[in-house]
Amino acid sequence: MRLVREVLLVVGVTALLVLLTLWEGRGVPPPAPAVLIGSSLCVSLPLLLRRVLPLTGAVLSAVVGLGGLGFLPAWPGMLVTMGAFCAAVYHRDRGPVLVLAVCAGWVLVSAAIAGSPVRVFTITDLVVMGVAPVATGYALRLHRERAAQTLRVQRAEADRVLAEERAQLARDVHDSVGHHLTAIRWQATAARRALAGASPVADRALGTIADLSLSALHEVRELLGALREAPSGAGLAELDHLAARLSGPDRRVTVRRSGPDAPLPPAVDHTAYRVVQEALTNAVRHSTAAGVDVRLRRERDRLVVTVVDDGPPAVRPHLEGQGIRGMRERVGLVGGTLAVGPDGPRGWRVRAELPTGRTTR
Repeated sequence: MRLVREVLLVVGVTALLVLLTLWEGRGVPPPAPAVLIGSSLCVSLPLLLRRVLPLTGAVLSAVVGLGGLGFLPAWPGMLVTMGAFCAAVYHRDRGPVLVLAVCAGWVLVSAAIAGSPVRVFTITDLVVMGVAPVATGYALRLHRERAAQTLRVQRAEADRVLAEERAQLARDVHDSVGHHLTAIRWQATAARRALAGASPVADRALGTIADLSLSALHEVRELLGALREAPSGAGLAELDHLAARLSGPDRRVTVRRSGPDAPLPPAVDHTAYRVVQEALTNAVRHSTAAGVDVRLRRERDRLVVTVVDDGPPAVRPHLEGQGIRGMRERVGLVGGTLAVGPDGPRGWRVRAELPTGRTTR
């Protein structure tokens, strides 16, 4: 399907060039059909390379376009070359400086071939033909990157909300079902002691009730422990990937690690990841920070997680939202502490201290 679209693009551009040439050159003898169609096709074919070799395709289109200037009057092949340079900036991973230099050189050479005097070939022409395609391609590329970053932030926010809902459900079930199961076991044990073997049938029934309630309580706790974890089992090993997803053209996220590289308890590893994820999401949503620094410092009996950005603290909400409350609950479950607030005159800091010798309560 993609190949068909590419072929249709080349055929459509070629047909458009032929029609524009005939329209612009009406009243004068038209060029030979084979030359006109061949030149239009050759200047359009490099568009097929715009995704894999964008700058190479633009240069090839420029060479063909320059060749057609001398014997094809009123031929708008340069429009295709301008589009090729625009696509080169859009699809290249590197900056637009090299493309701008090549495009400016192409404009100057085309002016020399056309024999335009310097007084006619003004700076305006140079800007329109040389700078405008590059500027347009770069603007479209920035728009694409910002749209992709917005999508990544939305997905991260959806993951965070899902994790918070799972944690809230686990807490509710623990507080309700766990309490009732404990009460059932306690009542059965107390009744068994009060009867003191007066009825063997009742003693066996009460003993069975106590044992079953204890087994159910253990199973509920195990299920709740699994429910608190993310579906993907996310941990600090995925932190670099998370930072790359949330980085963009106007925001840079860096990760720094220090201390011994020893395995962490699963609960601490997952909690640290969720704290960083929430802090980065808040920095993207509520801050204009250009840089976010994530620091992981491993000490003998604790892990210190710090997320600092350089945005203005004044734009942050003064009241704690669901995200910060969720971080406090997560950190509290592993026996840690959390501090959230401004980091000097500029910046916002999230700092969590997580003991590495404890698991969830």
